[in-house]
Amino acid sequence: MATFDLTRIRAVVFDTDGVVTDTARVHAAAWKHVFDGFLRGRGAASFDIRADYLTHVDGRPRLDGVRTFLASRGISLPEGGPDDEPGAATVHGLGRAKDALFVKAIEQHGVAAFPSTVTLLHELRRRGCRTAAVSASRHCRAIVSSAGLLHLFDVLVDGNEAAELRLAGKPDPALFLEAARRLELPAAEVAIVEDALPGVTAARRGGFGLVVAVDRGGAQAAAMRQAGADVVVGDLADAGVTGRVPVRRR
Repeated sequence: MATFDLTRIRAVVFDTDGVVTDTARVHAAAWKHVFDGFLRGRGAASFDIRADYLTHVDGRPRLDGVRTFLASRGISLPEGGPDDEPGAATVHGLGRAKDALFVKAIEQHGVAAFPSTVTLLHELRRRGCRTAAVSASRHCRAIVSSAGLLHLFDVLVDGNEAAELRLAGKPDPALFLEAARRLELPAAEVAIVEDALPGVTAARRGGFGLVVAVDRGGAQAAAMRQAGADVVVGDLADAGVTGRVPVRRR
């Protein structure tokens, strides 16, 4: 069980996709559609919606995901640019195709939040703990807002701000450190909740006071511990909060 001890942890930073909102599966499906279309006829193995997503794409900025996955198949492409046609045989082209599919799916089906995460957020805030949401996705704010959760976060750092500030992507801790800076707290007094290996690695490299990994599929627990997780849970229902009296409301 994960325990957030608020005598030493003053804020909790949550990754968004797969931790706060059930959107990781939507990302994975969009990646599979794009990569399988690109790989067809090239003699390379298709995109495994679980293994390849978790190993090469999950938690990384979109263009890094394109580069890392294609490298696993021994393929390199021209970088291209942000004006490339979606689906063009460039890093930007494939990235734009995936982005378009993801946005379409979210517009059609909406965004669901994990109930256990929402319960934890309410309990943390009831006890006076500050919270933040981070994501490499440029759609993070829209996703959190669509799920009706924006009011539960003091700070939000998304892919748009990461690009503006030139923050390196995970496994670099820059995104998490920026959230801690905005919370005006040292990393040692901040907990990170992540579901992707690059994010767990980033949290440990950043020197954060507690690293909680969420392994919903049950296949990454050992790797997450090796990457630096202090505790691994299957769901945030397996998390408790201690150490600070709940804030009384008049």
